Amino acid sequence: MSGLPQYAAMLATAGVLPSDDDRWAWEVKFDGIRAIAYIGERLRLVSRNNKDITAAWPELDALAPHTPPFVLDGEIVTFDKSGRSSFEALQPRMHQRNPAMIRALSASIPVVYMIFDILHVGDRSLIALPYRQRRELLEQLHLAGPHWQVPPRLYGAGADVLAESKRLGLEGIVCKRLDSPYVPGSRSPYWRKIKNIREQEVVVAGWRPGGGRRSGTIGSLLMAIHDEGGDLVYVGNVGTGFTRATLADLQARLRRLQRNTPTVVADVRDAVWVEPTLVGEVSFTEWTGDGKLRHPSWRGLRPDKSADDVVRES
Repeated sequence: MSGLPQYAAMLATAGVLPSDDDRWAWEVKFDGIRAIAYIGERLRLVSRNNKDITAAWPELDALAPHTPPFVLDGEIVTFDKSGRSSFEALQPRMHQRNPAMIRALSASIPVVYMIFDILHVGDRSLIALPYRQRRELLEQLHLAGPHWQVPPRLYGAGADVLAESKRLGLEGIVCKRLDSPYVPGSRSPYWRKIKNIREQEVVVAGWRPGGGRRSGTIGSLLMAIHDEGGDLVYVGNVGTGFTRATLADLQARLRRLQRNTPTVVADVRDAVWVEPTLVGEVSFTEWTGDGKLRHPSWRGLRPDKSADDVVRES
């Protein structure tokens, strides 16, 4: 957008709860699609992997026009009947690019843009300001609409806030240092994500044919992540958490990516290998001693994330 510089999203590291509560702020960790919003004469939304996703979320168009123009950071979410953000419920909208279908889905699966940071106003960049000051400026904009809001701050001791998030069934919290700048494109220790549910982004390296009710389709997906040296390594298979529609969609996508040579080193029979470009997300119980995910369950594809960025998170 003319006049506004481009910003890459600042990312949180997986970590432990800080002990010096007075130096940190707490926010709800939402389960959706990260998006940087450029707002001037019109709206432009950019995903974490630098794709223009504006057309997919027409209910957010009314954020523009605005003078002076500004740049926001936030998460596009949808809520389930319990009032919790739901990544699974968002799945049908994440991959849709047909305008008619998008309009229909926006009525049945409405979204809210949860705005948690402001990076730029007019001709001034705000990223060098401390988080505390950026948050105050954000609240002064009074951004509240039918499909966008600034979520309230969370108050109290960090341990109590985390415990309450778990009681409410939330994904977790994000801890942000009050004096921290916004560091574009960096996974910074200034922001820490503390999850109540263990999750991991994975690269789809291949799949195994199913049997029984899954005969003729995918039985399980072969998962991989990048190690510290940047090599893609096998971290196990995931065979649960799929709907019939999900399996059909995955099979169509993976058919186009099929290759003859192994994608990763894995002692897996009857594997169908694919180009490692699709990113998904799984929940799991723990990492095994040999670096595999125990009891993984598929949560969905992550078209907003790049395969090159997938590393072990916890």
